[in-house]
Amino acid sequence: MEITRAKSFKAERAWGAKDIANMNGITTRLHWTDQPYKWHINDGEEVFVVLDGQVTMFYKEEGVEQSVLLEVGDIFFASIGTEHVAHPVGETRILVIESEGSV
Repeated sequence: MEITRAKSFKAERAWGAKDIANMNGITTRLHWTDQPYKWHINDGEEVFVVLDGQVTMFYKEEGVEQSVLLEVGDIFFASIGTEHVAHPVGETRILVIESEGSV
């Protein structure tokens, strides 16, 4: 049993993470960041939950770049093949659930 106070979590570097759980190859990780990630396509599906702060999520649908501002409590689901990149607005804490070893 463990309790994680997400709002007080801060990593030493952007996109640093605390491993919360690994359940049959599906990882749940708490990330802290204040810097954009990189455009990528995950090896599997990804659930991305904003716990603190805001994130502008850029993604491509049929090759067309789009974006959405994610607020606390918002959930972004990236299906297999969804090219995307997260740009935090200031400091942000994000819960990411994905296949172990995914990009």
